[in-house]
Amino acid sequence: MKKAGWLSALTALLIFVSGCSQETQGEEVTTWKLNHFSDTSHNWHRTAEFFAERVEENTDGQVVIDIYPSGQLGDETNTINSIQYGAIDLTITGETLQNWTPNAILMATPYAFESQEHMRRIIEGDIGRTIEEDIQKDAGLTPLLYIERSPRNLTSNAPIHSPEDIQGFDMRVPNVPLFVDVWSEAGANPQLISLSEVFTALQQGVIQGQENPNDLIQSNGFYEVQDYINETEHVRSWIYITVGNEQMESLPEDQQQGVLEAAEDAQEFARELYEEDVETVENTLREEGVQFNEDVDQEAFREAMIPAIEENLEPEQQELYRQILEEGEDEN
Repeated sequence: MKKAGWLSALTALLIFVSGCSQETQGEEVTTWKLNHFSDTSHNWHRTAEFFAERVEENTDGQVVIDIYPSGQLGDETNTINSIQYGAIDLTITGETLQNWTPNAILMATPYAFESQEHMRRIIEGDIGRTIEEDIQKDAGLTPLLYIERSPRNLTSNAPIHSPEDIQGFDMRVPNVPLFVDVWSEAGANPQLISLSEVFTALQQGVIQGQENPNDLIQSNGFYEVQDYINETEHVRSWIYITVGNEQMESLPEDQQQGVLEAAEDAQEFARELYEEDVETVENTLREEGVQFNEDVDQEAFREAMIPAIEENLEPEQQELYRQILEEGEDEN
């Protein structure tokens, strides 16, 4: 290979490498990779795009973020590992982080939050800061902003009002041990099925129901094979856009500040998208003929799940969970 061709190939390779730097008009440009797991129509992707635009603006083009939706660079766990190794730079992640830091389980503990407002206060208060600091210390990731998720609801082909209605109920849950345990404790028969196979399992009667936020119920078409959304609202949760500690610390201070300011703007953008999306999704589901069952005894479900919740929480998490509940009681 001629020297010029060899140098061109080498330059292309260096540009591809995660967190790479290159010279553009005499200025060093850092390129980060952000891998996430929603499609391009989802609010997570739209928020990621907004954030990337703001970062580039705030750093005068010296930090550029390339976005890879739908898990193009790997699943969530492998992506976090890749960030730690420096092969990827950012991701969107949530309770999966409990594999690195136990307090992250509080990001999706059933019936922890009385409302979205209660959850926001916790995220933005001392407990939220504790969770973020633990993520930074234990997982090597810096949370930049959070994105709220809609409450998880239970779908079915007959209305469900209380735990008595789900005894032996075959339902899909994600591969989260806490979720399996709480639904088993409440009397259901939870089954681990990948999200891509849930529609067929419902259609063929392999399972009778499943639980998910309304936006995923809508985007996955579950309303076509399920008549009811029972408003159990059993989990309110959030996720973070995170960046590797080392990747963040490698930037000059002014660029770090530009990234943080972009995160603040994206935080507000994400909240606006969430509030718009909640109403739009519900209206769409109603137009498709889904019946929303509001007559759900959430307190009965909470009581049924408490033994499994306590069994899954270590003493530190139990104490934080108690503090969260107490603040929710103050709200009432």
